[in-house]
Amino acid sequence: MTDNPTPHSSPAIHSKLPRVGTTIFTVMSALANQHGSVNLGQGFPDFECDPRLLTAVTQAMAEGHNQYPPMAGVPELRRAITAKIETLYGATYHPDTEITVTAGATQAIFTAIMAVVQPGDEVIVIEPMYDSYIPNILLAGGHPVCVPMSDDFTIDWSRVEAAVTPRTRAILVNTPHNPSGRILRDTDLRALESIALAHDLFVIADEVYEHMVFDGVAHASASRYPALAARSFVISSFGKTYHVTGWKVAYCAAPAAMTAEFRKVHQFLVFTVNTPAQVGLARFMADPAPYLELPAFYQRKRDLFRQGLAQTRFELLPCEGTYFQVAGYQAISDEPEAEFAQWLTREIGVTAIPMTAFHDSPVDRRQIRFCFAKRDETLNNALARLSRL
Repeated sequence: MTDNPTPHSSPAIHSKLPRVGTTIFTVMSALANQHGSVNLGQGFPDFECDPRLLTAVTQAMAEGHNQYPPMAGVPELRRAITAKIETLYGATYHPDTEITVTAGATQAIFTAIMAVVQPGDEVIVIEPMYDSYIPNILLAGGHPVCVPMSDDFTIDWSRVEAAVTPRTRAILVNTPHNPSGRILRDTDLRALESIALAHDLFVIADEVYEHMVFDGVAHASASRYPALAARSFVISSFGKTYHVTGWKVAYCAAPAAMTAEFRKVHQFLVFTVNTPAQVGLARFMADPAPYLELPAFYQRKRDLFRQGLAQTRFELLPCEGTYFQVAGYQAISDEPEAEFAQWLTREIGVTAIPMTAFHDSPVDRRQIRFCFAKRDETLNNALARLSRL
């Protein structure tokens, strides 16, 4: 006799992501809450956005902008995005056919991958990397091919090209880079362009920290390079730029034919993005000062944090962009990264993220990542605790 399932049992689940569990960010944030730790782990600000942005969104709601907007995004916002890109990078995108507003950059990255990656295709990713990249590729039926950065978190482009096979479909790059805080420069973009052209590859350019590049250096956007832009999905984030990560509003710029495929996925994934936020953002973007002043804003926080951390036994790695600082702790402990990060939270009262979390096959270099997108009071509190090391 065949055993029948009990009346209240669920069907067996064959997971599409069997290796994925609770993220390290959730684990560390919960530990931080448990121990009253200063949380410099997860990458979000602990300060408020510009009140003018709140007013713009509130006004949009009061004016009745509360129903579905166009699938691709509010036209005024798409026009503001194209104007910004053209002013900063000299690239011309058509707002009607080449700009799509998304429910955050993570959705935009997933949508771009789903649009061009077929089952069996390979996608080159540079590790360490943001944690959504590999699950996104796997969900599309693709195969991630990881190319590790050098010890100083720069990219050896000869290794990237050596990883290309006849099955390679795309390369996914991130600049400024999370978690390392390094940036790609003109020579890097030229190398990327050469590889993409030689092998007819798509490029997915995660540029969510585009307005956080320090020391007077200009952001090297894929949009700046016409031949590269012609095959790139370029993604940025209003949440990162305007300190409203919880709003989950971002965008993707890409040539019309690529955008058409992108939108086919987008319309059945989220269809569109909340209307009042889009209207408010479009109005707020009329003043470019908030994003033009962002590099100086975060550079001051970087310098404050680095100066304090330099007084400890941590080894500071370069931070050229983003709001992340990587530090080595070899002079402090021999513990593996995950254990050290938990010890730091429990015993010192400061939470960071182990760098192993950003690798597919963890490489333990005794390094952790701090987030300095915090109020000065928060940073000084964390530094006072770290000074005991």
